[in-house]
Amino acid sequence: MKLLQDLARVALVAALYAALTVALGPLSYGPLFQLRVAEALTVLPYVTPLAVWGLFLGCIAANFFGGLGAYDIVFGSLATLIAAALTSRAPRAWLAPLPPVVVNAVIVGWYLSVLVGVPFWVTAGYVALGEAIACYGLGYPLLLLVRTPALSRLLRGR
Repeated sequence: MKLLQDLARVALVAALYAALTVALGPLSYGPLFQLRVAEALTVLPYVTPLAVWGLFLGCIAANFFGGLGAYDIVFGSLATLIAAALTSRAPRAWLAPLPPVVVNAVIVGWYLSVLVGVPFWVTAGYVALGEAIACYGLGYPLLLLVRTPALSRLLRGR
């Protein structure tokens, strides 16, 4: 029973991430500036490690629709996995949104630079800006909300 509940939580996070990203496609898949509202969910591993896998799977699904092909599917999804794993180990709540900002700026900034022929620091800066808006502007308030006792128990299954 616990395994099924955990799988359902992973699937829920994956579905939310993919649906938000695809539904807000023009914002989510810009060639330079991207504002993936779904990146607000990247704070969830701070509350439950199950969210790491949900975010990774949701990102894979969402990146199939993005138009950057294998680079986005492989490297973008790996960036999300790395950032989510680091977020789950953040020592303080206000640091939880930081790994997605930094990891995506470096990894996504790198392959965007290669694909669109723009200097790395430009693409990394744009990615970091979009990530900071999503992760700190939307994600941190979400984190404060889900850390309330009732929602926290729901996410962790306790």
